[in-house]
Amino acid sequence: MCTLDGCGSHDHLGPPPKATDQERRLFLKGLAVLPLAVVLADPILAHAAAETLKKVTITAPTGETMVAEVILPATLPAPAVLLIHEWWGLNDQIRATAAEYANQGFIALAVDLYGKPAATTADGAKSLMSSVDPVAATSKLKASVAYLKDHKDCTGKVGVVGWCFGGGWSLNTALATDIDACVIYYGNVAKTPQQLASLNAPVMGHFGTLDQNINKAMVGGFEESLKQAGKTDYQIFWYEANHAFANPTGGRYDAEDAKLAWERTLGFFKEHLA
Repeated sequence: MCTLDGCGSHDHLGPPPKATDQERRLFLKGLAVLPLAVVLADPILAHAAAETLKKVTITAPTGETMVAEVILPATLPAPAVLLIHEWWGLNDQIRATAAEYANQGFIALAVDLYGKPAATTADGAKSLMSSVDPVAATSKLKASVAYLKDHKDCTGKVGVVGWCFGGGWSLNTALATDIDACVIYYGNVAKTPQQLASLNAPVMGHFGTLDQNINKAMVGGFEESLKQAGKTDYQIFWYEANHAFANPTGGRYDAEDAKLAWERTLGFFKEHLA
């Protein structure tokens, strides 16, 4: 049983289940749907899912442009989800996650705040992350929300989700423009009550008790700032896990908690974007 103070034990740590050879062949032919963790953990399957997205160029009113990738669900019109990548950049993991959101009935738009190939090393990711201009990034994300709201196949309901670097920017997006739901996976949430005054969207946060940076002190301060700002529509979930516990390609992946966070996120979006 999970509570706000933790979730389970580490007996469930480990790699995600793998697809059988037959399931893999059917998925690559477009004839089968597999659990998200299975797809993300297999580079070939993740790439195949990523290839289903289409590139679009988004231009902000201030002139900044960004190439993003979009995928539509089978049934339209539909609500939309904006996905913001980890510090690695827009890679097949994020694209494949967008494809799964489409499978779940959402228009999914995966943004690229770097405009460069995704990093494969920590040093490369750090360099890309440090190159981001916050003002330009905010402008691009506001334009991305507007793109989705104005999309001919969108119901007008838009949510945002991000991981790590993108988790912090998911919150920043909710502060900068009107959206209908915000999900944060272990992102920087150090905000003052004054900075949170513009928040109008319900928020769900997923955090790991073993995370040394996005820790209980930071998240506790975030909750206190929310209260002081008069915000009450938020849910904070703690998992006995580390930073990046939802990424099945990393050594900190926590299968059970990643699955639970995904189910909670889907339920949250379906509730608020319906």
